[in-house]
Amino acid sequence: MTPVLKRIHHVEFAVGNAKQASYFYRQAFGFDQIAYRGPETGCRERASYVLRQGDIFLVLTTPLRHDDPLSVWLMLHGDGVCDMAFEVEDAAAAHAHAVAAGAVSLRPAEKTVDAAGEITTAAIRTYGEVAHSFIQRGGYRGFLPGFEKREIKGKPTGLTCIDHIVGNVADRQMDRWVRWYDDTLGLGRFVSYDDKDISTEYSALRSTVVASADRSIKFPLNEPADGRKKSQIQEYIDANLTAGVQHLALKTDDILATIAALRANGVDFLPVPAGYYDRVWDRVGDVAEDRERIKELRILIDRDDSGYLLQLFTRPLQDRPTFFIEIIQRCGSESFGKGNFKALFETIEQEQALRGNL
Repeated sequence: MTPVLKRIHHVEFAVGNAKQASYFYRQAFGFDQIAYRGPETGCRERASYVLRQGDIFLVLTTPLRHDDPLSVWLMLHGDGVCDMAFEVEDAAAAHAHAVAAGAVSLRPAEKTVDAAGEITTAAIRTYGEVAHSFIQRGGYRGFLPGFEKREIKGKPTGLTCIDHIVGNVADRQMDRWVRWYDDTLGLGRFVSYDDKDISTEYSALRSTVVASADRSIKFPLNEPADGRKKSQIQEYIDANLTAGVQHLALKTDDILATIAALRANGVDFLPVPAGYYDRVWDRVGDVAEDRERIKELRILIDRDDSGYLLQLFTRPLQDRPTFFIEIIQRCGSESFGKGNFKALFETIEQEQALRGNL
């Protein structure tokens, strides 16, 4: 039976210095630190900090030993997402179904009991060297076993939940992973874009979104397409050395306030191409937000048959051109900003050229 994925429980990052990364996400994006696991709590191999804003939970983990496999992971890929964890009704059943459907097991189901209650976890491998953990909470009162409450308040920026998580895979591998998600996790095909939708004069990509039935979990999967120069997806794969998570899209109910706060905190966003606002209103039409404020904050906007959305993308958050964050506000639209693809691609190509990777 296909597992029931209740929600994204957390996203874990492997980072070179979790203490500093925690400070960055608190200061730049307004997350609260809520828990910690490390040598002081009995875990001598790794240090992990748990951050929360709204329904978004991030775990930042650093290996403390040279012979920890996560040290090799960091050497190969740099800072990035290593686990997208789901809360499920039955972790053992979810793991068994996924493995029977072709997934590679990383950890079989294991039950842990401590003062906070009982929890069962398991894990499988997905594209690249990324994992999916299954977490069966059963009323567990803490975050996860081994973590202690260590609270440091941030200054929230209005982020509410994870809207979607984007993965980049190698050329001609997208359809394989679309089938994999359907078979193993029951995430069906939601929408697709081909290289006619997402292209410029120089580069292109193909993308398919898989999603849960209620659309609470959405995973776009990208692959590079042939072009005159290197696609941003191929640049990512070259820098990451394999497939991986390209970005998290974090939702807000007031993108004007959120982007203003993030810019004030020093978050570095991709620039919007010159002339973008000369043409966009003819395509998008009326919106509730102030047009001049949208232009001042350099926010992208798009419309489909169901409504409109506003979005903006950071530059990569580490020195390798890999992981970044998208900020998104949905006003009826359930799409992914198709009308902005060309403008976004042109900006990314300018960044690629500066790096010598176009």
